[in-house]
Amino acid sequence: MKARFIKSFVIVVTLAASVACGQSISPAIQAKIDARVRDLAAWAADPAVVEAVRSHNAALPAEHAALNQDKWRALTVLDPIVRGFSKNNAALALKAKKDDAVAEIFLSDAAGLKVAFLAKTSNWSHKGKDKHDVPMTGKPWQGQVELDESTGQQQVQVAVPVLDGGKPIGSLVVGLSLAKLGA
Repeated sequence: MKARFIKSFVIVVTLAASVACGQSISPAIQAKIDARVRDLAAWAADPAVVEAVRSHNAALPAEHAALNQDKWRALTVLDPIVRGFSKNNAALALKAKKDDAVAEIFLSDAAGLKVAFLAKTSNWSHKGKDKHDVPMTGKPWQGQVELDESTGQQQVQVAVPVLDGGKPIGSLVVGLSLAKLGA
């Protein structure tokens, strides 16, 4: 247990130093991230995920249409609208796949609006951000190492398209905990 703590501590310190110096992710960690991206493509193909995004694109619920960033930030995690995103079929399917390395998961429709998540996100829409826009071209995306304001963890976000008949209809973004990937 103590050795595992020391190993995790060394990884976190090394990652923090590499971020501070502008260095890239180590090849070993990058290989783990690449393997996870392949897994996430399968998560994005889960029928519950595809159906939730397809339905959200087809008919935006009225309570979702009324939201914007300011209204989103004002909602508490106990608000029924917020809770609905973490209790729907897509969220439950994604939660069943989650492991310790996954710090956050959120699913967006074609417009970048939330469809499902495990915990309330900082932003209502990610349209105009690479984490959503790149997957909407059919390609995966990987961000830089960051301290996520939602989770408080050093992580790297990766995103994959949600495909319907081979066409991107939404995006699945997953924050991977670098400490857990390196453990």
